[in-house]
Amino acid sequence: MDSNRVLAVMIASVAFTGGTASTALADMDSARKVHQRTWTLDAEPRVFHHQTYRVTARPMVSHQATWDTEALPKARPITPGKGTNKRIALDLVSQRSWSLREFQCLDSLWTRESNWNHRAENPSSGAYGIPQALPAVKMSGVGQDWRHNPTTQIRWGLKYIQGRYGRPCGAWGHFRSHNWY
Repeated sequence: MDSNRVLAVMIASVAFTGGTASTALADMDSARKVHQRTWTLDAEPRVFHHQTYRVTARPMVSHQATWDTEALPKARPITPGKGTNKRIALDLVSQRSWSLREFQCLDSLWTRESNWNHRAENPSSGAYGIPQALPAVKMSGVGQDWRHNPTTQIRWGLKYIQGRYGRPCGAWGHFRSHNWY
């Protein structure tokens, strides 16, 4: 075992075990005995001698610094995610005094339709948004921001479901039978 490997083992054992240099020296001493090399250790300044190498062991120093940078992250518009859209829908379902079971039916329905993506668009039919309104412009009856506002789309979808099926579980049952609602 050459001195570079011994030093690497020593450093790794100190880092892994959280031990001290004396622990590492004991490990190194046992490695020396196994490989029958002649090593000597000076008490200070921790210099190890080998027949062809001379390595000075330095104490490991942990640097804890904060790096500052002038770089800024790329600016992106904040868009609500699927979880946010579900929270909006849960609030609106609760306002209608519908049960959690009704929300579960709504979740199943709109997960299948749009995966809660308020920008989902079906290129073949033109259906758009979380409720997959067809034609999509029908949602403008609830708000002019229907293209980008998930709350407007959810309000329109709940109004549509209530008018046509009574409750989300009725719409979900129809969807499971006919693959549309």
